[in-house]
Amino acid sequence: MSAPQGAGVTYAAAGVDTHAGDKAVELMKDAVRATHGPQVIGGFGGFAGLYDASALVGYRRPLLATSTDGVGTKVAIAQAMDIHDTIGFDLVGMVVDDIVVVGAKPLFMTDYIACGRVVPERIADIVRGIAAACEVAGTALVGGETAEHPGLLGPDEYDVAGAATGVVEADGLLGPERVRSGDVLIALGSSGLHSNGYSLVRKVIEVAGWGLERHVPELGRTLGEELLVPTRVYASDCLALVERAAGGVHAFSHVTGGGLAANVARVLPAGLVAEVARDSWQLPPVFDLVRTLGGVPWSDLENTLNLGVGMVAIVAPEAVDGVVAHAAELGLPAWELGTVRALEALRDALETELVSGTKGVQAGAVRMTGAYRTA
Repeated sequence: MSAPQGAGVTYAAAGVDTHAGDKAVELMKDAVRATHGPQVIGGFGGFAGLYDASALVGYRRPLLATSTDGVGTKVAIAQAMDIHDTIGFDLVGMVVDDIVVVGAKPLFMTDYIACGRVVPERIADIVRGIAAACEVAGTALVGGETAEHPGLLGPDEYDVAGAATGVVEADGLLGPERVRSGDVLIALGSSGLHSNGYSLVRKVIEVAGWGLERHVPELGRTLGEELLVPTRVYASDCLALVERAAGGVHAFSHVTGGGLAANVARVLPAGLVAEVARDSWQLPPVFDLVRTLGGVPWSDLENTLNLGVGMVAIVAPEAVDGVVAHAAELGLPAWELGTVRALEALRDALETELVSGTKGVQAGAVRMTGAYRTA
């Protein structure tokens, strides 16, 4: 077989522009360096990110916590609106706020961006957003990778993922083992849809024939602006609540895919049930809009979206007032969501459906009561 005539096939002709990748790195490096403290060794651009773990020698028994996640189909909204500097908050929130659930401080994070074509300014915007969110979380962004996949992704398509590592003292580990009957659930409000359920949301607006540029009076902005509101990053605030409560915080639940009840059930021990009052907060308008616009059943809405609760703290009764007050100081909407009770105490009401056994975890259960308050 003879070689093609002329210059032949090059990497650039195949759709990969290494010079564009280099330019993207140049544009993003200052934002990434801003997340680096003295623990980050070797600076920016190495094959591997280095983090000085010598501080861990001060721990009696340090446990490392790790998590990885992506943003999901919310990236399609960012791409449609050509706004790319906020999606990083969604990525960081999905990763570091899983780590803080066990009481761990997120130490460092890496990111991965796959795209059909490297547009340096767009890649730099994505990474700037990731870096800004890492600063909010108190986490170093120590490395990442941008991969150009022509033919697999369209020229303006991309996806993002990330992973983070944190540390918690063994005797400070939060979770089901600490939760007791009588504990109180404190809701920490979400900033909006966050980063879950966008396949449902996008289908609803597609069927309704609404455009992202449509101004929605009940939202006070366009539909696209609402759908692109960044995920609230809770990590540093949750750690502050734990420190201030001095043992009063027993567990956290990060409300992501699967909704409120399913995620709270994951952090309850077997034999306990959390009763959650649906009428303890007013449903933010975007969630009721999705429901009414798409005729989405309440059960489907509840099992898919966060409905205004992005994180739940399970705390000792005597710590409730302090946790709610400190959350307010931190700018976090917080309110009493419900209580934890022994399963035996609910035997007379077990005809009400209990939510349990999500994500392969056989633990406690959640009983949702009452009806949501809508505007």
